[in-house]
Amino acid sequence: MSNYHIKHLEEYYQVYRKSVRNPEVFWEEIAEEHFMWRKKWDNVLSWDFTKPEVKWFEGAKLNITENCIDRHIYTRGDKTAIIFEPNNPNEDAQHITYRQLHDKVCRFANVLKEKGIGKGDRVCIYLPMIPELAISVLACARIGAIHSVVFAGFSSSALATRVKDCDAKMVITSDGSYRGSKTIDLKGIVDDALNDCEGVESVLVAKRIHSEINMKEGRDHWLEPLLEEAYHDCVPEIMDAEDPLFILYTSGSTGQPKGMVHSSGGYMVYTGYTFKNVFQYRENDIYWCTADIGWITGHSYIVYGPLANGATTVMFEGVPSYPDYGRFWQIVEKHKVTQFYTAPTAIRALAKEGVEHVENHDLSSLKVLGTVGEPINEEAWHWYDDNIGKRKAPIVDTWWQTETGGIMITPIPFATPTKPTYATLPFIGIQPALMDEQGQEIKGNQVDGRLCIKFPWPSMARTIWGNHQRYKDTYFSAFENKYFTGDGALRDEVGYYRITGRVDDVVIVSGHNLGTAPIEDAINEHPAVSESAIVGFPHDIKGNALYGYVILKETGESRNHDNLRKEINQLITEQIGPIAKLDKIQFTSGLPKTRSGKIMRRILRKIASNDTANLGDTSTLLNPDCVQEIMDGVL
Repeated sequence: MSNYHIKHLEEYYQVYRKSVRNPEVFWEEIAEEHFMWRKKWDNVLSWDFTKPEVKWFEGAKLNITENCIDRHIYTRGDKTAIIFEPNNPNEDAQHITYRQLHDKVCRFANVLKEKGIGKGDRVCIYLPMIPELAISVLACARIGAIHSVVFAGFSSSALATRVKDCDAKMVITSDGSYRGSKTIDLKGIVDDALNDCEGVESVLVAKRIHSEINMKEGRDHWLEPLLEEAYHDCVPEIMDAEDPLFILYTSGSTGQPKGMVHSSGGYMVYTGYTFKNVFQYRENDIYWCTADIGWITGHSYIVYGPLANGATTVMFEGVPSYPDYGRFWQIVEKHKVTQFYTAPTAIRALAKEGVEHVENHDLSSLKVLGTVGEPINEEAWHWYDDNIGKRKAPIVDTWWQTETGGIMITPIPFATPTKPTYATLPFIGIQPALMDEQGQEIKGNQVDGRLCIKFPWPSMARTIWGNHQRYKDTYFSAFENKYFTGDGALRDEVGYYRITGRVDDVVIVSGHNLGTAPIEDAINEHPAVSESAIVGFPHDIKGNALYGYVILKETGESRNHDNLRKEINQLITEQIGPIAKLDKIQFTSGLPKTRSGKIMRRILRKIASNDTANLGDTSTLLNPDCVQEIMDGVL
């Protein structure tokens, strides 16, 4: 069926029109022809955004791992499913075939069952980018347990919050991890996190760095011996299409992270279909997404999307700068990577180091380049296009979110003409709308507004774990009968979309969505701090960095400000993780507030960005004088 692989712009428009005119018929065809179901659905879609309630493929039965592994064994059992490229280039890469992956996932699934994990139980996974991470995710899915992967750069308290929120029965971790020239004590972080998590019954520990660690009697178990003893086959748990597959936490603009719940059936169909088209995947391609499986990008486009298509997917443990800035390109050359998907932050960092790291590597295998995590700026786009793609490999600048489960706005390579800084056109089946402040849809082109989606798509998150009201309030209350993305966007004269950034208190730093509220909460715990406000400001490499305005309890505080800055960043590192550290911390005696006491972050953002020509009317502020003081003290 031509619907599955779009090759020309004309074909994109034909398929797109079909998909929005009759979405049920369209998605039914995709689901029926390209996936394995144990029982067909009774109803393709029922939805009501006022509740909000969405169900795709109701009544269908399946197991996603049969689609990602079992069905490929007969046709491509000896094909490499996962290439594991270690942190140290002197360590051999591992090639895991589909047949071997089946064996490993089944053994791991049997270990989970033996430790009392069953359908619906939550398993928290805190692992580096080693094969056990992908295998443990699939093992959970095999037996119907709900996996919740926590990025292994988060602190123990951030991990504890997530373990408690989803009431996990088990944590899977490793003795430690390699990151460039450093090793990180992951097991120690897990031990700290579990001090106040009563619900965790067992911890499985993979060996990676072979360090001396504490093993708690009765709770902690080395993984390897259990896997060796486990049986090599495991009958998959048959799931309902709407059963939860995983929970993945995303930063909220207020405090507690949000556990987004993704379904089994719709998520599979959408990630499989987007992967095939956005990357124009062909049978013998070698696909590499540099993300961590701790983020949605890794779930959808390292594990589930590629494996559903029988692809070869690369998992990289290391960082782009180790042992030098040519590491990405060395891997592309070594494995003859055909599709390469990374973040603008990485591209900017590599561009800054110059082309000499690129020039001595053969990148001729590359067919498609992608970016994800934040909008890519024009300079980085051109560097990527000129030096990596050699102007032959189109760049797909993909816009999507943890909440959407899959790519939503993107060029289709070789079909959509690309335009730097634009995510271009909605993916098949996606119906975007730009809304004004009054809640009216803005029609026509050359307009900008708040980006909403008018109609459900199969991979959208179904709820926030344990808090459906928050799901409704966050995504469905701003605009009637629409999903609000939290992003602003503009639509150009031909209908291309450009994402202009968050409109709430979430800042995207190096592709990571960081809510400002939890960071402020961490700073305010410092005994010398009375209040703080965090905003983002433009940064050459990270896209945005964090700027903190901090009021001290005693204005004449005699303490050394540099030491205070270090202590504040240390607190943030402990509570959230090093990714949330502030680049700049300015001490001030006041913050601009409205008469109702709300901090005017708009003004703080402008000051931090050195954009003070037009601050707007400050006379209505409770304390307009502090604005000049802050401007005078800007770093």
